[in-house]
Amino acid sequence: MQSLPIFVRLQNRRVILLGEGEAADAKRRILERAGADIVGEEGAAALAIVALEDDAAAEAAVERLKAQGILVNAVDRPRLCDFTLPAIVDRDPVIVAIGTGGASAGLAKALRQRLEQLLPARLGAIARRLRDKRSDIKAKWPDAAARRHAIDAAFDEGGALDPLVPHAPRDVDGWLDGDDGDGPDRHDQLEIVQLRSADPHDLTIGEMLLLGRADRLYLAPGVPQAISNRARADAQRITAAELPDDPGPGLSVFVTVSPVG
Repeated sequence: MQSLPIFVRLQNRRVILLGEGEAADAKRRILERAGADIVGEEGAAALAIVALEDDAAAEAAVERLKAQGILVNAVDRPRLCDFTLPAIVDRDPVIVAIGTGGASAGLAKALRQRLEQLLPARLGAIARRLRDKRSDIKAKWPDAAARRHAIDAAFDEGGALDPLVPHAPRDVDGWLDGDDGDGPDRHDQLEIVQLRSADPHDLTIGEMLLLGRADRLYLAPGVPQAISNRARADAQRITAAELPDDPGPGLSVFVTVSPVG
């Protein structure tokens, strides 16, 4: 991963925009949608977008701005960029950002168009209802691990809140009112993932789901970091040459490059 994706709140914050024409207009529209206060180079700002057509003028502007400690995006000049602007699927407050590090805006656009077709229009309304019901969710599942497992099950394919299926906000209430006890019974569960290669793209969907939900990973010698990176960032990572006798509560996954047993 060559850059860290982040979402920056720009409401009423100054952003420098230099340039005129189609490229500058496109950046202006997206900044306005984010609520930014667009200023010229004379304004104080933390971010800047340079959309100048002349290469020499653009490079000079980038140099001046960076000298002030400002993070700069230079349109169509990836080597000059501190940050890039992704293709965006907007289901406010759900935002999907697709970036290629400046390698291909066309590829990012194609992926955005596919995702636009997949993600229901009401996805944002579902997210807002979940936000409003946060205290009720915590009350129903006070244990953090049980709460996470219940939410994972709801968002599973075919689950009560499957995000790729159209739902109404009232479906969140129905899920909460459902009689499912403490959620899926996944406490003290140990699963094994035996790698076929060092390439994370060779993981099956089921293996990806296990890594994404694991409370802890037991990593055998030789497991590449690219594999462990597919797990949640807050999942505990433990080096282990063999299966643990007491894996602990929640979902544990033992990842190995060799057959077990």
